[in-house]
Amino acid sequence: MAWQRRILRVDLDAGTCTEEPLNMEWAMQYIGQRGLATKYLVEEIDPKVDALSPGNKLIMATGPLTGTMASTGGRYSVITKSPLTGAVACSNSGGFIGAEIKHAGWDMIIFEGRAPKPVYLYLENDHAELVPADDVWGKSVWETDEILHAKYQDPLIRIACVGRAAEQGCLYSAIVNDLHRAAGRSGVGTVMASKQLKAVVVRGTKGVSGVRDAKAFFKATSEGKRTLAENAVTGEGLPKMGTQVLMNVINEVGAMPTRNMREVQFEGASKISAEAMHEPRESDGKPNLVTNGACFGCTIACGRISTIDPQHYTVQDKPEYKHASGGLEYEAAWALGSDTGVDDLDALTYANFLCNEDGMDPISFGATVAAAMELYDIGAITTEHTGGLEMKFGSAEALTRAAELVATGEGFGRDLALGSKRLCEKYGHPDLSMTVKGQEFPAYDPRGIQGMGLAYATSNRGACHLRGYTVSSEIMGVPVKTDPLTTDGKAELVKAFQDATAAVDSTGLCVFTTFAWTLEDIAPQVDAACEGGWSPETMLAAGERIWNLERKFNLDAGLTKADDNLPKRLLKDAAKTGPAKGMVNNLDVMLPEYYQLRGWNTDGVPTPETLARLGL
Repeated sequence: MAWQRRILRVDLDAGTCTEEPLNMEWAMQYIGQRGLATKYLVEEIDPKVDALSPGNKLIMATGPLTGTMASTGGRYSVITKSPLTGAVACSNSGGFIGAEIKHAGWDMIIFEGRAPKPVYLYLENDHAELVPADDVWGKSVWETDEILHAKYQDPLIRIACVGRAAEQGCLYSAIVNDLHRAAGRSGVGTVMASKQLKAVVVRGTKGVSGVRDAKAFFKATSEGKRTLAENAVTGEGLPKMGTQVLMNVINEVGAMPTRNMREVQFEGASKISAEAMHEPRESDGKPNLVTNGACFGCTIACGRISTIDPQHYTVQDKPEYKHASGGLEYEAAWALGSDTGVDDLDALTYANFLCNEDGMDPISFGATVAAAMELYDIGAITTEHTGGLEMKFGSAEALTRAAELVATGEGFGRDLALGSKRLCEKYGHPDLSMTVKGQEFPAYDPRGIQGMGLAYATSNRGACHLRGYTVSSEIMGVPVKTDPLTTDGKAELVKAFQDATAAVDSTGLCVFTTFAWTLEDIAPQVDAACEGGWSPETMLAAGERIWNLERKFNLDAGLTKADDNLPKRLLKDAAKTGPAKGMVNNLDVMLPEYYQLRGWNTDGVPTPETLARLGL
């Protein structure tokens, strides 16, 4: 079947790597990847454990469709307890390493304990060993990748590693694979570094063990690819423009969080948009965007490969940045751009390169810089705190220098590495942190897209667009168009998106497929690949089970109904411009209905009846 039925357990304390069978009973309930690994985490750690202690565990997990011929079947996730939020963390990444882990014969890798000295895991099919990391500890992601590729002399090995930011304790550090794909959010890289685990190096040549019904699988995946190709978003918009296609769209509808969410529209949006990335530069006639790129098995190819103007001041001492590397996605462009008020495309690209090179979540980084800029604007911090750096809104110099400081852990970079919640608390203005459960907001203002406010507030991993992307419905009309300015029906919409996304995240497929696919398209692929009789209904039930499992972990970890909230700014300060002018987010209207639909009590706790129904 499409599961490899094997787990690699790595005891970092003892320095051992041990094989054990996959719990197939759990696989039938939780599918794989996000769901199944969360089940393992919940069963194996104390929810109240310090996220950066040896008692926390880090799980790299694939889904049953990872490494198969299913379109976008290259995903893997990193599951742990987050040091940023104290909640469950599950960070999803593309690229090629997920498929490589699967092709090496493993469904997931569980890391436990803490190594006495820095190490990395070398995994080649059935051979697994921990190797001293003296030569790469203290190096950036890109340096580590280069050193390890040179060491093993195999261009086909795949590497996921942390950079200097994680080693320095930046609470929103990522695990970067394939140079510029990342398990980016919630500080999963910080947990990895705390275990003195620098990298995971994988080479797999075994392939996927098989699918349940090869003929049906070929038919279902072929039909799925045809649907993706014929869809306007997945067949045209994303390949050509990438996720940056949203920059001007979201700005026009008045939901572009600007200058730490003081405003909902950014006057410089067109200068940092997908369209701007295509425009030739004056200096050399070349555009910022070189080409698009795809992850393993992907027929969408939304990835961006970009360069910086070689004459730009940001690359004078980093000539390697003149060459093509990972380019701006929408979330990075927003966080580094409109949220900080910076409209310099090269500066944003440079800051994004630094986030890739040293493993920092660009959403949390950019939003934290934006919070620092507001603190500077009101006089709560000065150049005495920042080491002479003027943290002014719109300053490309402040943005790029801040990225350098966080990467190396120097000076004011240590404050910025705390994330905006702890930064704003430290300087006496907690209300200026635009976070939920301690995690920074993505690129949609919930005053202009009401459903996203509820999705953010109730997200199990803190503010996140990829836990319930109601933008698809409220703005893009997929699968049905709903009014972004009303609360009517949004509780039901958010729940449906959350449950479906939890299921998709557990398959090994990319959630971007759902711009074209529904579970009616995905379930036949899972069913043909796996035993268990998978239908849209059973997949949705698995998604609901996963959501409630994550919720229960968070409650046991100490989170409460009070954490299902939004910053006061979004509930009290009305939008000043755009279609939502005069509006705040009406979370108070939506949240009680959401709890009721979830089968939770008025304190947001799943009832005994709900837990019993879901087998929890």
